[in-house]
Amino acid sequence: MLVNINAASAGRQSALGELGELSRARVNLSEFKYNRGSEIYGETEPADYIYHVVEGAVRSYKLLSDGRRQIGAFHLVGDIFGLENGSVHRFTTEAIVDTTVRLMKRRSLEHVAETDVLVALDLLNMTTSSLQHAEDHMLLLGRKTSLERVAAFLLEMDRRLTASSVMALPMCRRDIADYLGLTLETVSRALSYLHGRGILGFLGPTQRQIVLKDRVRLADLDL
Repeated sequence: MLVNINAASAGRQSALGELGELSRARVNLSEFKYNRGSEIYGETEPADYIYHVVEGAVRSYKLLSDGRRQIGAFHLVGDIFGLENGSVHRFTTEAIVDTTVRLMKRRSLEHVAETDVLVALDLLNMTTSSLQHAEDHMLLLGRKTSLERVAAFLLEMDRRLTASSVMALPMCRRDIADYLGLTLETVSRALSYLHGRGILGFLGPTQRQIVLKDRVRLADLDL
């Protein structure tokens, strides 16, 4: 379920968050709120919009033929997603928690990019960043051990989440497992191992709030 709210509310600055006032009007921004677990768009649906996370978190995934789910990316506050090289979306996206996203009409944004060099560069940077993430994720799935994958995930979230002392993960362990290509039990064992070695600590009953006590040792595990 989604609820349309007033556009042009202030959100965190991101790659395309610094459009000039004229460009903003031409891009035709709007905002929507999605409840936890709600689908934002489905695989093969027309890719008419680009999305900017204002609040909350989003997962993009594919369902495999045997019913398994492979999460391709997590989109956090400030991230932009949904930019495709074709006319349809390749993944399904869902709100992990109650989430607000800003929608930008794809054609309007492309039209602005034709005359605004900064916007064109932002689009290029976003495309190359997505490619780099896909390459890193392929390496993670193909060559790293389960412990290395969990360590790499924690380091990625540590870089992307804004809190300096406590890392509040919006996703559950099932999401983490489907992102890393592991079972839920394997992820839990890896986190317990890191906790037992004093590399991280847990806060709260859900253990989604993590304190990284030794980032150097954690980075050493991510080979």
